[in-house]
Amino acid sequence: MAKFRIPKIPPTTNKTIRFPNDVIEEVEAAIVGKDCTFSAFVIAAVRAALEDLKEE
Repeated sequence: MAKFRIPKIPPTTNKTIRFPNDVIEEVEAAIVGKDCTFSAFVIAAVRAALEDLKEE
């Protein structure tokens, strides 16, 4: 069994970004009832997009 380690919170920087209203609505609908924030969803989506770009 793996040892428990206290997670480290990565450093963050606030960025202001404008989303089209339809994108906001779709993200909010996708995370309803899930243990996920808008920011966490967007971060995961951006990371996935960056990984896809690396594979090209």
